[in-house]
Amino acid sequence: MNERNLQQTARLALACLDLTSLNEQDSEADVLRLAARAAAAPGSVAALCVWPRFVPLALAHAPAGVAVAAVANFPEGNDDIERAVRDTQQIVAAGAQEIDLVLPWRALLAGDTAGPAALLRAVRRECEGRVLKVILESGELKTPALIAAASRIAIAEGADFLKTSTGKTPTGATPEAARVMLEAIAADAQAAQRVGFKASGGVRRVADALVYLDLVEQILGRAALVPQRLRLGASALLDDIEAVLRS
Repeated sequence: MNERNLQQTARLALACLDLTSLNEQDSEADVLRLAARAAAAPGSVAALCVWPRFVPLALAHAPAGVAVAAVANFPEGNDDIERAVRDTQQIVAAGAQEIDLVLPWRALLAGDTAGPAALLRAVRRECEGRVLKVILESGELKTPALIAAASRIAIAEGADFLKTSTGKTPTGATPEAARVMLEAIAADAQAAQRVGFKASGGVRRVADALVYLDLVEQILGRAALVPQRLRLGASALLDDIEAVLRS
């Protein structure tokens, strides 16, 4: 679609990378390794993404200029508003700049739009002034109509980013789901200049990232190719970025 070469793509992917460690068995040592990985990268990543309990450690060791994100209502995406609010309060109290919140996608599958909207609204209130990324779990919603509906709910309730997936379900990010989400952003006059997109789940190579960069540029414009509007949630992707930049 454009003249961007693989090295240029790698540098942009690095700048937009949410370097992530969300394994069930994660320990403090894993978070320290994540921070060291970010510090050794050939450029700054956008954020470190960790469990809420590790926010203070991540903040203490994140390289200068790298945000810390933590997950809420993760990974299940239940419709328990109190749990989602507690998670968010813990993240905010610890000082993280960003929250990655799972939409109650099962409720949406059951035809409930009010419940997911209420949960997002409650969480948005708790994290005003911080970046809120709403995980739609697009691989479980499956249909374009449901992905679009989830996107509209998230936008209406103040999401700063629409995110594809937790990475914990069989289907992660797909170009088809990304297109639906990006078109929902573009269709909203206010969101089109404000809301960003995050691809997460299976984005392991620079060539994978290029697909999403091209979609963002095509639908939201070149101005959206910045960390404030585009994120890539991954861990293994950094290995390929470094390999490309060494080549």
